[in-house]
Amino acid sequence: MPSGESLVRQLAYGQRFFEAELGQRCHGVWLPDSFGYSPALPQLITRAGFDWFFTQKISWNQVNVFPHHTFLWEGIDGSRVFTHFPPMDTYNSQLSGMEVAKASRQFRESRVATGLIAPVGWGDGGGGTTREMVARAARLRDLEGSARVSWEHPDAFYERAMAELAEPPVWVGELYLELHRATLTSQHKTKQGNRRTEWLLVEAELWSAQAAVETGFEYPYDEIEALWKQVLLQQFHDILPGTSIAWVHREAVAEYERIERATQAIIERALAALVGEGEQEIVVNPAAFERGVVPAAGALTRADASEASASVEAVTLEAIGDGGYVLANGLVEVHVSAEGTVTSARDLVTGHDVIAPGAEGNLFQLHQDFPNMWDAWDVDRHYRKMMTVLRKDATLTGGLEGSTAVLTLTRPFSASTLTQRIVLEPGSRTVLFETDVDWHETEKFLKVAFPLDVRADHTLAETQYGYQRRVTHTNTSWEAAKFEASMHRYVLAAEETGPEGPIGAALVNDSIYGHDVTRDVEGVDVTTTVRLSLLRAPRFPDPETDQGSQTLTYGLVIGADVDRATRAGALLNSGERVIHGDHGIEPLVAVSGEGIVLASVKLAEDRSGDLVVRVHEALGRRARGSLTVRGSFGSVHEVSLLEEPLDAETGAEIGDGAAEVPLALLPFEVRTIRLAR
Repeated sequence: MPSGESLVRQLAYGQRFFEAELGQRCHGVWLPDSFGYSPALPQLITRAGFDWFFTQKISWNQVNVFPHHTFLWEGIDGSRVFTHFPPMDTYNSQLSGMEVAKASRQFRESRVATGLIAPVGWGDGGGGTTREMVARAARLRDLEGSARVSWEHPDAFYERAMAELAEPPVWVGELYLELHRATLTSQHKTKQGNRRTEWLLVEAELWSAQAAVETGFEYPYDEIEALWKQVLLQQFHDILPGTSIAWVHREAVAEYERIERATQAIIERALAALVGEGEQEIVVNPAAFERGVVPAAGALTRADASEASASVEAVTLEAIGDGGYVLANGLVEVHVSAEGTVTSARDLVTGHDVIAPGAEGNLFQLHQDFPNMWDAWDVDRHYRKMMTVLRKDATLTGGLEGSTAVLTLTRPFSASTLTQRIVLEPGSRTVLFETDVDWHETEKFLKVAFPLDVRADHTLAETQYGYQRRVTHTNTSWEAAKFEASMHRYVLAAEETGPEGPIGAALVNDSIYGHDVTRDVEGVDVTTTVRLSLLRAPRFPDPETDQGSQTLTYGLVIGADVDRATRAGALLNSGERVIHGDHGIEPLVAVSGEGIVLASVKLAEDRSGDLVVRVHEALGRRARGSLTVRGSFGSVHEVSLLEEPLDAETGAEIGDGAAEVPLALLPFEVRTIRLAR
């Protein structure tokens, strides 16, 4: 669930801790108890300068036994990291004879490798290794008939393992945990706080860096670092997943509110320094994309030209005889029934309706939710067998708010009430659903469904600095086990792009991480149904989970491809600001090139005053473009994610008022550029 920028800082602060407290560098990443692993991690691990990865949790899979214990893990960009997955099947080893025998018996690479790691100690409570465990290790040091046990630095183990496995097996893609799937949804306010504060801190760094470069503003290093560390602390695996006691989540939500206030104050100070004193109204956009209709890079296609002209059309709102409404803006036309469901969502450029014939989107579904073992952690497949479709007692009204069409839906259900604003703006392909739920359920799971008239062999779900591709079929037990999966700001279902434009739809969100996808076939018609996971109501360990008012926003992007989904997701999570001063703000940093996205702008962690800019390729394609940074710079270098020098040449051209860096990025590649001031 952490963003890419959060993971970069986790790696950086972790390395700094090792160097400061232990007097040495850490050469690997150790994550024994996380609930699945993003396929973006191999690139981040290797680009941060780490050599290996360790995990254990995938041994908890419910259905499929992971086929390797020592292997290369390949991520979305093709990066590979040497990985060990110990066959002891625990992260709390007592070094018992039974555990040692089990590990020796199960070790799949035993014919070519001589050793494995035993993650010894009390892990969950942070108690570490006890004297009894040390004594057992001494007794097992060279016991006949048993694997020999010795203490060893992990770097030494990995160095030997890499030499022994010259051609290790390769696992491509995410390390999906077939358990604890509900941690993508439990404790919504905790997840909402994480999402908001991550992107606010990126924005605070952007404006603070620009103000420092242009006005001499004092960059708030200590404040920003302290706020980042608190956000990262709350990404601990029983806080962000929503599996702590009530006290923890009350404290976490309060901390997110404090972080948000402090970060907003930093942003306001930096912007004030940039715009000066005055009464002129100034709109600033912190997102990596312009707002409104933006044609694709290069020559305009017919679809781009149509959208450019359509973007100036006003939004219309028409009441229809059944109590529903039609919303249109020249790009899309959306039919909403009196029950608040979307019965049609037509792309006016291609003519394609993304809602499946006879089906309804924005359809709320309430499930009974009785996990087999751990309430807050799990949702088991059988939850789908008991479902109530929420149709009754809906009240729908509509009107124009300036140039925007807004419908207001109110629906009581069970012990709760849902209120929703359905919004369509001029020039937008995204119909937004701004949702407030007064939630008073117990052991329930709330989903919202969008059956899409899209023949999608796979979906694309955003992950850190890119997306992960998942098939929509269940040919094997591995695919069937992914009945609840993760995403960040969007999930996309699309066909191949036609001559008029994309045939597809995306769901974007501001605070949701869980979703599911099903594929239905009637004759030759294929419907891809995407459902967002909104709220749960587990009783353990917090019986008051999510009770009360919960807010969230999601949107349906009509006629979407990965570019449009990426843009819409980013814009939804990073709103414009209206401020007052005596002059506007020119962007400090600009990127060109289709698919190249500006990820972050900050000052260097070593407090030298150097500017650090991170970019990535978001569409899964090779990309060429450039990075332009205004200001006077002495040199430009590519650095690691930890901001350490690399040998790579940047080919930068440094002028009097700007530096320009040519970019050639591989699919999903992340690059970090350091400009010396």
